[in-house]
Amino acid sequence: MDWMKIAVEVIGWSGALMLLGGYGLLTAGKIAANSRMYQGLNVIGALCFIINSGYNGAIPSATVNVIWMAIGLASFWQLAKHLPESPRP
Repeated sequence: MDWMKIAVEVIGWSGALMLLGGYGLLTAGKIAANSRMYQGLNVIGALCFIINSGYNGAIPSATVNVIWMAIGLASFWQLAKHLPESPRP
């Protein structure tokens, strides 16, 4: 197995851990669905899956994860719009 294949596999498994970890934390009530942590785990995990499935030619999986990532990014956008402004000095 060459270094590229190993790197892509590590990226894919890292993404799986992020997605499953985020879901586990959400289900256990440790984080909220609208938290930056949960959405960050989803966005980065989906990106890892996009890399892995794209490299391996799994186009349906890559497509689902592009959509998954877009949903997470849209959630980040909504969270950013509702953050209070920083006080100015």
